[in-house]
Amino acid sequence: MMHLVTGGSGSGKSDYAERLVLDLGERRRIYIATMIPYGEEGKARVRRHRAMRSKKQFETVECYTNLAQLLIPPDCSVLLECVSNVTANEMYDPSGAGAAGTVAAVVDGIRSLHRQAENLIVVTNEIFSDGIPYDASTMQYMEYLGEINQQLAREADFVTEVVYGIPLPVKGTPR
Repeated sequence: MMHLVTGGSGSGKSDYAERLVLDLGERRRIYIATMIPYGEEGKARVRRHRAMRSKKQFETVECYTNLAQLLIPPDCSVLLECVSNVTANEMYDPSGAGAAGTVAAVVDGIRSLHRQAENLIVVTNEIFSDGIPYDASTMQYMEYLGEINQQLAREADFVTEVVYGIPLPVKGTPR
């Protein structure tokens, strides 16, 4: 099963996604963290989040690029947080696929996780509503993220948008 969870910044999508994984039962829980921790503040944030997740029995796997290389046990529930980070990493980080390979790298990596895991919860961001024109690089990033989100939504069993902490089913009805 794949469930795509989207929403704006501070919408509650991450809490909702974690609850989805917890509701799937006592199977092994793997949290794939995609945010590259820059500076001491970023590292402190990662330590805080890792400690909070460990209380919920999540194993944290850090993977910033090349999701397709990850090997996941077949009977687990995976939470991937988040598509917007891994898209930026693939585009801009020297270890990434580069702009031309970003969409394929992200989508193929998530498909690989979906084939391996019993359950895959994928968090992404809704960043397209402000209507502000950005520089060319940011517009390219937004175009790629939009394309990735559309492909994932077509392939997902469930899609939920979280608004002000309220989950709104967009596709399917989760358990």
